[in-house]
Amino acid sequence: MELLDILTNPAFWSAVLRVGTPLILGTLGVLLCERAGVLNLGIEGIMVAGAFAGWLTVFMGGSLWLGVAAAALVGGVFGLLHAGLTVALALSQHVAGLGITMLATALSYFGYRVAFPKVSTPPTITPFAEMAWLPLPVLSQQTPLTLLALLLVPAIGWLLYRTPAGLALRMVGENPKAAEAQGLSVLGIRTAAVVAGSALMGVAGAFLTLAAFNAFFFNMVNGRGWICVALVVFASWRPGKALLGALLFAFFDALQLRLQQSGASALPYQLYLMLPYVLSILALVVVARRAAYPQALMKPYRKGER
Repeated sequence: MELLDILTNPAFWSAVLRVGTPLILGTLGVLLCERAGVLNLGIEGIMVAGAFAGWLTVFMGGSLWLGVAAAALVGGVFGLLHAGLTVALALSQHVAGLGITMLATALSYFGYRVAFPKVSTPPTITPFAEMAWLPLPVLSQQTPLTLLALLLVPAIGWLLYRTPAGLALRMVGENPKAAEAQGLSVLGIRTAAVVAGSALMGVAGAFLTLAAFNAFFFNMVNGRGWICVALVVFASWRPGKALLGALLFAFFDALQLRLQQSGASALPYQLYLMLPYVLSILALVVVARRAAYPQALMKPYRKGER
């Protein structure tokens, strides 16, 4: 009965959408990178950098949307670095991605310590307000960044499957030699896709400091980037399924929080914390066996090679 009360409460579904927003943005970012054939394991660090850059911009007097733009810019810069290492220099995408994660995270934490050397409590900002003007109860409790994330799903789907640019992007992720034969720049398209995807990852991190919370603190990304990488596989590299996967994980996460708060069970809280990850892994195992991944994913490409 208590589970039924949770599932019929509109506040629960509002929480699902709120928890799922950074996952939607991050998953779309990873999807753009991988559709072009580049694995970006730098997402965890890029989200941290985006969260810090967006929050610091607003704290220093900038507007909230300027903070979002700053987060996207910082994410794009790290994406450009990743593309330079993996696309231009054809280095290991795994190693480069993990290096980007460590670099971006370390620079963010260092920047925070330099800017606030004697602060024990994180300074706060005024975050995005809820969109109370919307008629739907679940959406009216969300911020504009959630609406942006939802709108980006069909927009990226349209880009990938209804435009020449999307066809070119998918082509370099499937058969870069054929793309080159058509006069397309594999280097340019892959770099653009990684920069754009990384910008979305930065915005995903900014959601945490500009909407979900009102401060920046260490470990706030808390593995969400790695979840996004797994969700792309769950989604079979399709934007619509990416939305579904992000909301599914958010559902389990919000549910375990409500179950912990209810105190109706004598089970250890660690089991509740495991719930969204275990169920997501099971769903991933079932779906991944039939997933059709981009054929050139993680394969370096050098122009003119045979």
